[in-house]
Amino acid sequence: MSSASSPIRYPNSGSRQVMTRRAWWLVVLNILLPGSAQVLAGSRGLGRFGLRATLTFLGLVIVAGVVYTLNPEIVLTVATNSIGLWILAAVMVFYAIVWVILTFDTIRLTRLVKARPKARPFIAGLATVVMVVFAGTAGYGAYVATTASGFLSSVFAAGPSEPPVDGRYNIMLLGGDAGPDREGMRPDSISVVSIDAETGKADIIGLPRDLEYVPFPEGSPLNAVYPDGYGYDGVCDVSACMLNSIYTEVELKSPEMYPNAEAEGSEPGIEAMRDAASGITGLTIQYYVLIDMQGFSELIDALGGVDINVAERLPIGGDEEFNNVDGWVEAGQQHMDGFTALWYGRARHGTSDYDRMARQRVLQEAILKQFNPANVITKFQGVAEAGQQVVSTDVPQGMLGYFTNLAGKTKELPVGAVELVPANNVDPQDPDYDYIRSLIDTALNPVTETPAP
Repeated sequence: MSSASSPIRYPNSGSRQVMTRRAWWLVVLNILLPGSAQVLAGSRGLGRFGLRATLTFLGLVIVAGVVYTLNPEIVLTVATNSIGLWILAAVMVFYAIVWVILTFDTIRLTRLVKARPKARPFIAGLATVVMVVFAGTAGYGAYVATTASGFLSSVFAAGPSEPPVDGRYNIMLLGGDAGPDREGMRPDSISVVSIDAETGKADIIGLPRDLEYVPFPEGSPLNAVYPDGYGYDGVCDVSACMLNSIYTEVELKSPEMYPNAEAEGSEPGIEAMRDAASGITGLTIQYYVLIDMQGFSELIDALGGVDINVAERLPIGGDEEFNNVDGWVEAGQQHMDGFTALWYGRARHGTSDYDRMARQRVLQEAILKQFNPANVITKFQGVAEAGQQVVSTDVPQGMLGYFTNLAGKTKELPVGAVELVPANNVDPQDPDYDYIRSLIDTALNPVTETPAP
């Protein structure tokens, strides 16, 4: 083959203009289609390997895009599975190595010493910068994938999936409030999130922690002990017979009530609270999520803080007379760190428990806004480390793809709220549980009027 018929493979090496133009072409080809520079000007074996790897990668991206468009749950399931994440990390590392090898070989093929002196640093610089960007991105992606795999394995269970009941998934959320002045952990925040399994429409049912005479469903171990409701006639095994005391009583004093709890990725106290939430709402509770409020501030700090509009000044610490107050959460729009946000949600004095419930809803929404892909990826290591300390759940890892897809639908819809508080005619000290269940049923299954013909 003559130099005229193949100027890239057989260039006129005596012409700096030709060699400069050739160098630019090779670098650009390596960027647009890795492996093509070697096929045209170097080792065709290496070039064909690079092209096959490149085209295979592009094919995988196209297939993933098509599958995501048709059924995003499949792609999300792979992306939230430990094995899938390790495979993804291996693929990224492989392509990062291939890219580096092909780039260095391309720089060798350009024969920079034959190009114009002024063009040499720009040609080499472009090739190097693009290599660092692409290979570095792939390397960081592999790091995120392996870290995510470890995080998911440590937080999410490996048990079987539960089906929806009456077309809904009901998840109990507990905010744990352990402390040096308390015996064990008592749920400081209790709610049930009910999600339509098809549309993703979610409603949050807020359960006051001081709710009394809590009923338990038939078949519950606690129903046998308290058939007339928890604390009926003042009978219970702790000083205050309220909803948030159920965890402490069972976990510390009667764990034998739920002998299989730990084997199922739970705790006796949590299972007792699940039965309580089911008895109150009349709903089947498939899963729970427990958030450790002591470590909650670390998660907020990892996310970069939260933005909240504070309605009234709140004390940090202190007592009912505001003695020994460590500081104040001032009224107005604030960007809070984890410590301040935690006290915003848990401050007691000067407000009621129902005000606390409302503030905790505001805090939950503010945190959800911070959980956007860009924020989580850029701060992934801190978020993952904090998340392992903050969250425990029995949601199986195999359901993450489904719930991630469902969460995308939930974000597009308004979130309903059913607060079991006096403002909704619920008296926590003398609750009417038939009325409470009808209130919840009305919120979850609103009657839609049939248009007149």
